[in-house]
Amino acid sequence: MLRSSVEFIQLIEDDLVTAGGKRIRPRLALLASQALGGVPHELELALAVELLHSATLLHDDLVDDAETRRGREAAFRKYGNAVSVLAGDYLLSRVLFLLSETGRIELVRLFAEAARLLAEGEVLQFQAAAYQEYSEAQYYRIIDSKTAALMRAATEGAAVLGNADPSAREALARFGRAYGMAFQMRDDYLDLMGEPGQMGKPVGGDVREGKVTLITLWLLEEKPSLVKEVFLRRAGREGDVERLRELAEGSGVARRVVEAIRTRVREAVEALAPLPATDAKSALEALALAELQRLQ
Repeated sequence: MLRSSVEFIQLIEDDLVTAGGKRIRPRLALLASQALGGVPHELELALAVELLHSATLLHDDLVDDAETRRGREAAFRKYGNAVSVLAGDYLLSRVLFLLSETGRIELVRLFAEAARLLAEGEVLQFQAAAYQEYSEAQYYRIIDSKTAALMRAATEGAAVLGNADPSAREALARFGRAYGMAFQMRDDYLDLMGEPGQMGKPVGGDVREGKVTLITLWLLEEKPSLVKEVFLRRAGREGDVERLRELAEGSGVARRVVEAIRTRVREAVEALAPLPATDAKSALEALALAELQRLQ
């Protein structure tokens, strides 16, 4: 799907494919399909969701001025901004092709809505930082849009292709959304509280970028003046990130965030109740429960 006669595009796409990654989104699509007994065009669905995600990574790395992606030099640093953005657009063209191959306009609409929400969520995160308008409701809206919407498209898309009954479609849609929320909340938590050796990158990246997450929102309630100062200088002073980590542990905020993630994981597992017991359903439940294991 990613073959191109243009060398720079081919090199970028080769990097994306061979660099690995967890492939969570296509796994969700394929497991949802199997939980329904298999659906037509499940491979096109899995490819579409992974390529849409990959396109956003190319664009996000440029926006975030990232050094690397999956252990390799970010594409825009190697080939330039314009080439990186256009290579992302090339990926989007392949997503449209894959969706057209299914012949299901409803699936196209589902992905179009996911892409809209994804873009809005990313921009809203920058807007919140620019205006310093932080709230729990806004945080949940951001992660629902920028992460959960695409995961929901992966699972609900299988129901669309399989003409699943309304209860099964709702179950998979609810699972995808709840799992996506838990996934992003766990990622945000570990960005501050994770161990650098296990993370493969320095902790505190969100604070340095001015992005407020659930853990820092609750820290603002505990020590507003201290946390605001750290955010205003983007954790630019030595020891800033360590102070936030200590405050999160000492105040119990870290424990509260883990419980919030646990609640989302429970929602995801419970959402699958209407589906019959299958290996695929058990695998979906295991994916959700793994988000808690990564916090240990």
